[in-house]
Amino acid sequence: MATGPNRLFDDFAKLMTDAAGAAQGVRQEFETVARTQIERLLNSMDLVKREEFEAVRDMAILAREENEALAARLAKLEGAGDDAPDADETEAPA
Repeated sequence: MATGPNRLFDDFAKLMTDAAGAAQGVRQEFETVARTQIERLLNSMDLVKREEFEAVRDMAILAREENEALAARLAKLEGAGDDAPDADETEAPA
Protein backbone atom coordinates (compact mmCIF):
# COMPACT_ATOMS: atom_id res chain seq x y z
CA MET A 1 0.00 0.00 0.00
CA ALA A 2 1.80 3.01 -1.27
CA THR A 3 -1.05 5.39 -0.62
CA GLY A 4 -1.29 4.75 3.15
CA PRO A 5 1.23 7.24 4.54
CA ASN A 6 0.51 9.81 1.83
CA ARG A 7 -3.19 9.65 2.58
CA LEU A 8 -2.45 10.04 6.29
CA PHE A 9 -0.36 13.14 5.63
CA ASP A 10 -3.01 14.54 3.27
CA ASP A 11 -5.71 14.02 5.88
CA PHE A 12 -3.51 15.60 8.55
CA ALA A 13 -2.76 18.61 6.29
CA LYS A 14 -6.46 19.01 5.55
CA LEU A 15 -7.27 18.83 9.27
CA MET A 16 -4.66 21.51 10.05
CA THR A 17 -5.95 23.73 7.25
CA ASP A 18 -9.50 23.39 8.55
CA ALA A 19 -8.31 24.11 12.11
CA ALA A 20 -6.46 27.22 10.93
CA GLY A 21 -9.57 28.38 9.08
CA ALA A 22 -11.71 27.80 12.17
CA ALA A 23 -9.21 29.69 14.33
CA GLN A 24 -9.28 32.56 11.84
CA GLY A 25 -13.07 32.63 12.02
CA VAL A 26 -13.03 32.60 15.82
CA ARG A 27 -10.52 35.46 15.82
CA GLN A 28 -12.67 37.54 13.45
CA GLU A 29 -15.78 36.83 15.52
CA PHE A 30 -13.95 37.84 18.71
CA GLU A 31 -12.74 41.09 17.10
CA THR A 32 -16.27 41.90 15.94
CA VAL A 33 -17.78 41.26 19.37
CA ALA A 34 -15.00 43.19 21.12
CA ARG A 35 -15.34 46.15 18.74
CA THR A 36 -19.12 46.22 19.27
CA GLN A 37 -18.77 46.14 23.06
CA ILE A 38 -16.13 48.88 23.06
CA GLU A 39 -18.24 51.09 20.79
CA ARG A 40 -21.26 50.57 23.06
CA LEU A 41 -19.17 51.46 26.11
CA LEU A 42 -17.75 54.60 24.50
CA ASN A 43 -21.18 55.72 23.33
CA SER A 44 -22.58 55.36 26.83
CA MET A 45 -19.78 57.53 28.26
CA ASP A 46 -20.85 60.67 26.34
CA LEU A 47 -17.33 61.35 25.13
CA VAL A 48 -16.60 64.29 22.87
CA LYS A 49 -14.82 63.86 19.58
CA ARG A 50 -11.45 65.57 19.28
CA GLU A 51 -12.61 67.83 16.44
CA GLU A 52 -15.57 69.07 18.49
CA PHE A 53 -13.34 69.69 21.50
CA GLU A 54 -10.83 71.66 19.41
CA ALA A 55 -13.62 73.79 17.90
CA VAL A 56 -15.10 74.66 21.30
CA ARG A 57 -11.62 75.35 22.72
CA ASP A 58 -10.88 77.76 19.86
CA MET A 59 -14.22 79.50 20.46
CA ALA A 60 -13.39 79.84 24.17
CA ILE A 61 -9.97 81.32 23.38
CA LEU A 62 -11.54 83.89 21.04
CA ALA A 63 -14.22 84.74 23.60
CA ARG A 64 -11.58 85.22 26.31
CA GLU A 65 -9.53 87.50 24.06
CA GLU A 66 -12.63 89.53 23.20
CA ASN A 67 -13.58 89.72 26.88
CA GLU A 68 -10.11 90.97 27.81
CA ALA A 69 -10.22 93.58 25.02
CA LEU A 70 -13.64 94.78 26.19
CA ALA A 71 -12.45 94.90 29.81
CA ALA A 72 -9.46 97.02 28.77
CA ARG A 73 -11.72 99.32 26.75
CA LEU A 74 -14.12 99.66 29.69
CA ALA A 75 -11.24 100.44 32.05
CA LYS A 76 -10.00 103.08 29.61
CA LEU A 77 -13.46 104.63 29.32
CA GLU A 78 -13.89 104.59 33.09
CA GLY A 79 -10.47 106.19 33.44
CA ALA A 80 -11.50 108.95 31.06
CA GLY A 81 -14.68 109.37 33.06
CA ASP A 82 -12.68 110.09 36.24
CA ASP A 83 -11.85 113.57 34.91
CA ALA A 84 -15.55 114.49 34.71
CA PRO A 85 -17.46 115.09 37.94
CA ASP A 86 -19.62 112.29 39.21
CA ALA A 87 -23.39 112.66 39.21
CA ASP A 88 -23.38 112.58 43.00
CA GLU A 89 -20.95 115.51 43.20
CA THR A 90 -22.97 117.74 40.83
CA GLU A 91 -26.17 117.54 42.80
CA ALA A 92 -27.07 120.53 44.85
CA PRO A 93 -26.81 120.01 48.59
CA ALA A 94 -30.13 119.57 50.25
